[in-house]
Formats: sequence, C-alpha cells, structure tokens
Amino acid sequence: MAATPSSVTTNDSQPPLLRHDDAGITTLTLNRPGQYNALSEEMLMALQQSLDAIAADRSVRVVVLAAAGKAYCAGHDLKQMRASPDKSYQRELFRQCSRMMMSIVQLPQPVIASVQGMAVAAGCQLVANCDLAIASDDAQFAVSGINLGLFCSTPSVPLSRNISRKRALEMLLTGGFIDAHTAKEYGLINHNVQRDRLADAVNDLAQRIASKPTEPVRMGKELFYRQLDHTLEGAYEIAGEIMACNMMLDDTAEGIDAFIEKREPVWKESDR
Repeated sequence: MAATPSSVTTNDSQPPLLRHDDAGITTLTLNRPGQYNALSEEMLMALQQSLDAIAADRSVRVVVLAAAGKAYCAGHDLKQMRASPDKSYQRELFRQCSRMMMSIVQLPQPVIASVQGMAVAAGCQLVANCDLAIASDDAQFAVSGINLGLFCSTPSVPLSRNISRKRALEMLLTGGFIDAHTAKEYGLINHNVQRDRLADAVNDLAQRIASKPTEPVRMGKELFYRQLDHTLEGAYEIAGEIMACNMMLDDTAEGIDAFIEKREPVWKESDR
C-alpha cells in the first residue's frame, strides 16, 4: 500500500508523519528531513494520533518507526521551544512528549526503531523507548542537551533502563556521541548493519515477529514491562498468572499440538 499522511497539518508542504501498511507491518516515518526530524508539537501530535489508532487496530502486528532523510531525529524543536519560553508551555510540551513515549511502551504491538544518521537527545530517547532497534553503521547516538546547558532529564528515563547506569550517566554528563557499534555493545540497539541493508534487516525482524500468533505477542510485551516494576517474587507471581492465561489460548494449544505431532502450526485465520 502507498504511504498515507497523518491527519495533522503544518506550515510545511509535507505532513510531519507518514504511515505505510503492508501485510500486518505498519511503518511510521518521521517526515521533517529538512529539520532533521525534530520533534515539533505537530510531530508529537501526529505520532500520538497514529499510535492511538494503531493500538485499536487488530490488523497491525508490528510497528516500525523510521525516519526520512539523513538523520533519524535531532530531538525537540529548539526554535519552537524558545519561541514560547514560559514554564507552563514547557511543562505541557514535555507532558505531551512523555505521553507519546509511554504510548509506545503500552502499545500492544512490538515497535522497532529503524535508525540512520544521528539520534540525539529526544531522538535518542525515542530509540531507547522502542521495544527493539536496528541501526545503520553510520548512525550516531547522543543525549547532548548538557552542551546547551540543559540536562536531558526525560531522555535519561529510557536510557537508564536500557544501558548500565555508569554508561548512561557518562553520556548524559558529557553529551558525547557513541557510534552504532558502541550502541549495540551498550544494549541501546539490537543490531547494526550496513546502510544499504537497513530496510531489509528491519523488515526481516518485523516479518519474523509478525509470523507469530498475535495474542501471545501482545500478552508477552505487556508482561515484560509490567514485571520489571516488581520484586523477583512479585514478578514470578505475575508471570505465572500470564502463562496460565496464555495456555488457555486456542493458538497455544495448536502450537503445542503441532510441536508434538512434528508439523507446522496453523494459527487462527482471524490472526492472519
């Protein structure tokens, strides 16, 4: 299917976000290449609207968060922020951004970041916030607000939950860049590949996830994040309950029977 624009319009000639649907995989593309895909108010609104729609769309099995142009995302739109310096505006902007970031985590479908070029500040936050991430070898990552006198407080939230505290603090306190190889070593991304292989690598991962039965994937993602906030004992209690519920699904029975009978499972037609 062809890419369709978000319903949000801006003063630019192009919409800030594009959506493309193909066989259960939805690609959202940040579409402000001339501004290095900075997260303007309009971009945040378009992302929120799209995520809300996808959450209710049973036909979507995997989401890819990509970007147009040379850069993935340069963070917040600093010119727009400086044009409204009052604290109430700033508080509402970060509330809007945090809500969008939480929507990615709470989305029933797994979200894969497809990263090229730089992912800086809130752009790095966006990568850290996605469930999975693949980057091209030329990608660079930084939480560089400190270089402008602004500690990247909100980006520190997912960053500190993806990589070790000392590595996160070094990035936050120095504002320095790390390359894609280092980002993989740190655990910020899953894989780094040659630039001309990025789309294929992301599509391969998305296809492998999309081939699994829908409900266990949704249950599993929700459980994964939910158990992180509990003690070890509490996490096991929650996980055991989810597994018991999982065992009641028709697709699970089919998957186990297929394994025992040494054949390929046939998932419910309604999931295809």
